[in-house]
Formats: sequence, structure tokens, C-alpha cells
Amino acid sequence: MTLYFEGASHLSTHAFNFDCQSCGACCAYFRVSFYWSETDAHPEGAVPQSMTKAISLHQVAMLGTTQKPERCVALAGELGQAVRCTIYEKRSSTCQAFAMGTEACLQARKSYGL
Repeated sequence: MTLYFEGASHLSTHAFNFDCQSCGACCAYFRVSFYWSETDAHPEGAVPQSMTKAISLHQVAMLGTTQKPERCVALAGELGQAVRCTIYEKRSSTCQAFAMGTEACLQARKSYGL
């Protein structure tokens, strides 16, 4: 997918090609935290609890995202080449809400030179 962003007045319009399956920067840049009831420890949860770590009484984070360098335990593959989420159908609301092309996406991509 190609998205177009208007830059500052002194910059021209830039086109960025986004393909999440060849990027993965967001999964290796941000802490992925969410409410514990999204884990399979709750009857309606789906995220494997074994892939999370408690960070507060009601919050958990995906393993690998609470340390430096971050890399979600559910991310398989090589950043910038070919990646996939091994729990895509069961991913947290945090991951579901993350949108490509946002400022956060661009920040993560930039940190990996993508």
C-alpha cells in the first residue's frame, strides 16, 4: 500500500510504501501493554497468558516488550524483510488499534531505518 503524506511547507509530498509483513518495526519498538482480561486466563480473553508478563495489578505486557531492545515474543521473522505475528488472530486490542502510517508507525520505522 502506498500512502501519501504532506510535509511541512518547505517539503514536497512524500510517498511511503507500507507493508506490515515486511516491516515489523512496531512489534520491536513499543511496549505492548493491555488489560489482563484480554489473556486466555479470562473466559473471554484470547492472548496466550504464557506470552505476557504482569506489569501492574490489572495490566500485562507482551513478553519481550518490557526490556531494551524490545521485540514482542509473538513476532516471527526478520525486521524489514519478512515478519508475521504468530498470534495474529488472538492479538491484543493494543495491536489491533495500531495503524500503519501513523506518527507512531513512522517513528518505529525510522528507528530501524525502514
